[in-house]
Amino acid sequence: MAEEYWNRYWKERRTRRRFLGGAVATGAGAAGLALVGCGDDDDDNGGGGGGLATPTPGVDATPTPSDPFAAAKRGGTYRTTWTGDPPTLDPYGNLSFLTKGFSAYTYSRLFKYNTGPGIKQADLQPTGDLAESAEANPDGTVWTIKLNPAAKFHDVAPLNGRAVTSDDVKFSWGRATADTNTNRTQVSFVDKVEYPDASTVKFTLKSPNAAFLDVLADANLIWIMPTESDGGFNPAQQAIGSGPWMLESYQPSVSFKWKKNPNWHFNGFPLMDAVEGLIIPEYANRIAQFQAGNIDVEGITAEDIVNIKKSMPNINLYGEVSQQLSFLFFDSDPASPWAKDPRVKQAISMSIDRAGIMDLGYNVSKLKAEGLDVSERWNNIIPAGMQRFWLDPRSADQGESKKFFEYNVAEAKALLSAAGFPDGFELTYQYTANRYGATFNAIAEAHIAFLNDIGIKTTTEVQDYSSKYITQTFTGNMKGVAFAYQTPFPEGGGYANRMFTDNPLNHSKIKDPELTDLAVKQQAELDPAKRKELFFEIQRKNAEKMHYIPSNSGAGTGWAGYQGYVKNINIQTVPGAYSGATEELPFLWLDKA
Repeated sequence: MAEEYWNRYWKERRTRRRFLGGAVATGAGAAGLALVGCGDDDDDNGGGGGGLATPTPGVDATPTPSDPFAAAKRGGTYRTTWTGDPPTLDPYGNLSFLTKGFSAYTYSRLFKYNTGPGIKQADLQPTGDLAESAEANPDGTVWTIKLNPAAKFHDVAPLNGRAVTSDDVKFSWGRATADTNTNRTQVSFVDKVEYPDASTVKFTLKSPNAAFLDVLADANLIWIMPTESDGGFNPAQQAIGSGPWMLESYQPSVSFKWKKNPNWHFNGFPLMDAVEGLIIPEYANRIAQFQAGNIDVEGITAEDIVNIKKSMPNINLYGEVSQQLSFLFFDSDPASPWAKDPRVKQAISMSIDRAGIMDLGYNVSKLKAEGLDVSERWNNIIPAGMQRFWLDPRSADQGESKKFFEYNVAEAKALLSAAGFPDGFELTYQYTANRYGATFNAIAEAHIAFLNDIGIKTTTEVQDYSSKYITQTFTGNMKGVAFAYQTPFPEGGGYANRMFTDNPLNHSKIKDPELTDLAVKQQAELDPAKRKELFFEIQRKNAEKMHYIPSNSGAGTGWAGYQGYVKNINIQTVPGAYSGATEELPFLWLDKA
């Protein structure tokens, strides 16, 4: 039954991709590329499935006639940028995307995605990282995973290159499921985990789960740390893992420096010797460094694409649509206007000019006029980049709730009046700046005008990312309305589980029995067509009351630029994920004269 599901799953997931100039984004694990994620995919009739997703042996870099790395030039330092410092280096110490992106350099997961030359994002599936093999029982409720005997921790005291064992998995699973970890409910479908011997981990699920291997590969959730990180060293300040890169130095507000792990369990990689991440919060400074040739890769706003392309003729550009959901969410105070009447949220949704946002954030009209292929899809509560589960909010399939995505100031005012607020009301509007980039900031500010236009008077609070936003506001500990990015999950179930179940990161503390039931059902549904319809229904039901109001930051085509000497950049990973340092960077190389 489990194998039949995975055969259908991967067959349905196959899509085609459109590229600009043959270049493909690497993600690079850099915060500067936070807006670059899933490409503009269109369904096609391509057949062929991957079967049950099982790990593959480590990649061998020995040149052969068909080896895509045969011409690779080894060595060199890859230079990228970060928008700020991680709140902590501990993978389980904070929800920040900066912490997760950092973790991908140093730590490994049980599974990653099968990135490589010629493998499209649409064909990515979980494959072994620390896992050498995975076997499921007939109904998919028991999974036995064997660890790769070649996997070793970095040759740094106190680890000194020892082998990764099931004790490390046990320790890490304990951290992932601890009461202090707000992501723990993402794996609540696991009944128990057993560790029969040093190389074996056995997962027993409460019921079959359509996304089990994707969850183990999710860079948000489970990084394998050594047991020594409990007392042997401080993981908030030092990082020792089994990943492709070894932390050489970290100077807050200045830079990270990594050198390659010569004993990584994927033989022959990384190809480059080192990575340097410069911490540059301001976009203007980052782009100036890129244009000066001091940076190898940088995210570029849609407003700058045409001019930079003309001024840098050797640049490789890539445009794609991320699995990045942006949304407005609300406090859970029963005395708040939105808690008293769902028409308040519906009105706020109708105040948003989503087409205008696409032009503001992604320069759609101008880039189309320049002949560039840009997306005009809108986010639903499943982001526009996740087309396998995404419901077009402007389509007939959205049903009656389609109207709440329409920009209609007059109707929004009428809804507010009918809800008892003919003169509007006052609220605190909050977001964080300079962590998510210029596009997010511009759209965050645009929402203020939208709210004001329907009579809602705003007091704006721009919050520090580390000290308040990610630790308080994002967890629902706030008063008023907030604008946010949702973590880009590799699989659609992450969005439903986080936002509509008893999850500490249910940002608005939504308690809607219908949506909770749907979120649970989608996990257990192994038929892809039926599971897709459950996701469609989740999107319809959310929009009926606009528990969370989708916005279009993240929905447009995001852009990244690469210096011409960066090679093999046709390596793609899960859109918008944090795992590029593991799944892409080791396979890039530099061809400098």
